[in-house]
Amino acid sequence: MSTVGQVINCKAAIAWSAKAPLSIETIQVAPPKANEVRIKILYTAVCHTDAYTLDGHDPEGLFPVVLGHEGAGIVESIGEGVTGFAIGDHVVPLYVPQCKSCEYCLNPKTNLCQKIRITQGNGFLPDGTSRFSKDGKQLFHFMGCSTFSEYTVVADISLCKVNPVASLEKVSLLGCGISTGYGAVLNTCKVEAGSTVAVWGLGAVGLAVIMGAKAAGAKQIVGIDLLETKFESAKFFGATECVNPKSVKLAEGQSFQSWLVENFNGGFDYTFECIGNVHTMRQALEAAHKGWGVSCIIGVAGAGQEIATRPFQLVTGRTWKGTAFGGWKSVDSVPKLVEDYLNKKLLIDEFITHRYHIDDINTAFDVLHKGESLRSVLSFEK
Repeated sequence: MSTVGQVINCKAAIAWSAKAPLSIETIQVAPPKANEVRIKILYTAVCHTDAYTLDGHDPEGLFPVVLGHEGAGIVESIGEGVTGFAIGDHVVPLYVPQCKSCEYCLNPKTNLCQKIRITQGNGFLPDGTSRFSKDGKQLFHFMGCSTFSEYTVVADISLCKVNPVASLEKVSLLGCGISTGYGAVLNTCKVEAGSTVAVWGLGAVGLAVIMGAKAAGAKQIVGIDLLETKFESAKFFGATECVNPKSVKLAEGQSFQSWLVENFNGGFDYTFECIGNVHTMRQALEAAHKGWGVSCIIGVAGAGQEIATRPFQLVTGRTWKGTAFGGWKSVDSVPKLVEDYLNKKLLIDEFITHRYHIDDINTAFDVLHKGESLRSVLSFEK
């Protein structure tokens, strides 16, 4: 029986409040309105950003909410005025939309479409309302995606159609982490062949940075993490060596970044911070090479936190940059990344370390917090 135009009852993981386990419940998902698409989500992954909001660190965090922003599924129905999608299309929701008409979309220097920024940040779809409810109580949307629901509704500019040959389980990961790290190297920093690179944090994003640095032809790629169990994966993706900051012998009063400068030829051409820690952000900047080093912040720090360095570090030729979604113009770029995956230019399968049913989503968060997973992918079907 067709569900088009009907309210759908389906399973979702609800975050009723910060710092509480997610609750698997039946929610109601309204049909799409104008310029919206309703999707049957088949797979969703757990990302640190979901945990960041659930743990209460997000200044825009709203509750109750349906989290999730790395997912993939099939179009169930389309709203009035939608022209780029049809029922049955294979799609990936995009937390950075691409309207192709705002001044940001028209500027080649950024991917930060602002068309629906305010309503998305307020937990709503572009008309300022929600399509989610639980027995009459409104639930907020998350990052314009909310993939922790078996059915979700997104703006048509927050969605891309992908090659149906590709596994939806695999390409769900292109919704955030892999695309972000890989793009930070290729788009934001434009790392050149023969460069030296250091990466703080060897989770999925850090490994995607390493994969990008290898693809760019970097001659030296140093992975930095406190968990040495991650070093094997880093080397598999292309790290030439790995360093545990706690295992190096520092001179009295010496900082870890000065040790790196001393031991790695004056510092690195490019450094990437993939943790979201303001102290390691400083380390990464100050370990960039004097005169030309570029340091890119990828990790998201907690609400209210600030970065610091001595201005002299910048005066003497270092550049501090940041990236969101790896600088990709989302609607145009994600389908191309899917093709790169199909053509074996991009690794995705190797990032999936755990698989769970949506009922076990809290277990997926537990292994994330323990540093045991790169990506856990959740399925809605048994």
